[in-house]
Amino acid sequence: MHMLDWNTYRGQIVAGVGRLAKLTPDTIKGYAQLTQAGSKTEHLDAKTRELIALAVAVTLRCDGCIAVHTAEARKQGASHGELAEALGVAIGVNAGAALVYSTRTMAAFDAASEA
Repeated sequence: MHMLDWNTYRGQIVAGVGRLAKLTPDTIKGYAQLTQAGSKTEHLDAKTRELIALAVAVTLRCDGCIAVHTAEARKQGASHGELAEALGVAIGVNAGAALVYSTRTMAAFDAASEA
C-alpha cells in the first residue's frame, strides 16, 4: 500500500503546471530552459541527474518533485539500490545541515548574552 497515489498526483502536478503555463508562459519556458541547461553539458548521465534531483527533492520536502523525478529515474534505469544510496546522501546532508546550524544557534545564543 502506498502513502499516496503517486501516479495520480504526478498527473495533477503536470496538469497544474499546464494551467499555470497558459497564464504565465514565459515563467514556464524559463523554468524549462533552466532545468534543461544542465543536461547539455553531458558531464552527468540522465539517471545520475534524476538521482540527484531526488536527493534534493527530499531535502526540500517537495512531493511534486518526488512524484516527477521518481518516474523519470525509473525510466532512466535507476535501481532501488541506487535510489537508496542517493537518499542516504540526502539524509546525511540534512543531518549535517542540522549539525552546522546547531553550532550557529549556539553562537547566536552566546552572542545574545553579550548584548
